[in-house]
Amino acid sequence: MKRALHILAFLCAGPAVAEVPPPLSPADFHAFDPDQARIGQLLFYDKILSGNRNIACGTCHHHDHAGGDGLSLGIGEGGVGVGPERTAGTGADRIRKRIPRNAPALWNLGHKDIRVLFHDGRLEVSELYGNGFNSPAQEWLPTGFDHILAAQAVLPLVAQFEMAGNPKENEIAGAVHDRIDAAWPILAKRVRTIPEYGAMFVDAFDHVETPEQVTIVEIANALAAFIGTEWANYDSPFDAYLAGDAGALDAAAARGMALFYGAAGCATCHSGPLLSDQKFHALGLPAFGPGRTRQWDPIPRDMGRVGESNRLEDAYRFRTPPLRNVALTGPYGHNGAYRTLEGIVRHHLDPGGMGAAWRPQDAQLPEAPWLAEIDFVIRSDRAEMARQAAARDIAPVALDDAQVADLVAFLHALTGRTAEARPLGRPETVPSGLPVD
Repeated sequence: MKRALHILAFLCAGPAVAEVPPPLSPADFHAFDPDQARIGQLLFYDKILSGNRNIACGTCHHHDHAGGDGLSLGIGEGGVGVGPERTAGTGADRIRKRIPRNAPALWNLGHKDIRVLFHDGRLEVSELYGNGFNSPAQEWLPTGFDHILAAQAVLPLVAQFEMAGNPKENEIAGAVHDRIDAAWPILAKRVRTIPEYGAMFVDAFDHVETPEQVTIVEIANALAAFIGTEWANYDSPFDAYLAGDAGALDAAAARGMALFYGAAGCATCHSGPLLSDQKFHALGLPAFGPGRTRQWDPIPRDMGRVGESNRLEDAYRFRTPPLRNVALTGPYGHNGAYRTLEGIVRHHLDPGGMGAAWRPQDAQLPEAPWLAEIDFVIRSDRAEMARQAAARDIAPVALDDAQVADLVAFLHALTGRTAEARPLGRPETVPSGLPVD
């Protein structure tokens, strides 16, 4: 009753366009086996899962960077280092392409409501192919994944510029070139033939009696168990407020919350328990990078959801990201166009003005001179820039500087008290013996 009364008072204090969500609880999340999560922790940081054994999931989703990499566009296979200091490599091993999109945050992906993943939603719960998911692997995606988070885990492993490597470099890249599912058995064999991993899988999975039975499905379910537990976090001031502590938000954050759910209209899209409607919207973010081009696309642009749906009305739309711990996960936007929360907030309020004022140096991009010619070339295509601007789903909202500061204060109030104290963390070593980033 106390919670209901103080939320009612909040709603009566000003215009409201969206409902404040109920508090999160452990019951809202999938249950994960801790022994499987322990395997997943090791695999998450083990480069054995990459084609050239030189990059791990944790390289671009590192604990030191709140499950991200701190870059606008990532440096995948061939790069060196971690986070904003990661370099694009040298010589024959240097990267051939930037990762086209910002590394998505991992927070609360074990929530039962998650039904679509990736910026363009190319993985979603569906029976289109009879295996539980609509994914880039189509009918070749194996069955047996515990949920969407496990299905997600296998896709970066076979992506050329993320973890697989380039054709002719290794057996994984070569297998993917034949068919997407041809590489997963090779990776599974790499893992299960390491004695420590083999024994751990036998102990953690009831249906696995010998290491030879370990497939990419068990590997994915272990990774999902780790990701789902490691980045579950909902003990922020906002969460305390939702649970009934009317004084959990300071004055600026409380004003920002009123704007977020009221006049600023943020919660029109950032709604529900995860602060995401899990739908797709065009924000008209400043364009740059190689783009995630479709097979027939002649220019380095990113058309977002249309690349998956093939519906023209989905052009330039991207998935609404959840916002808990958002202050820890910059840069922001599907391409990381803005380094700060204030920047992305101001873009939402004035997309045209902010887009016009944006400059290439605003992006957080490690130097790669051999890619410089293409990094920002799309911005010189006036027709394409006009198409992207015309597709915007958001309209300007007039707020003053103080109100912008209040919105930013509220977004900081979404940071969990224990967000930077994860239960397992980064391992010092992994069973393959490969170096840990």
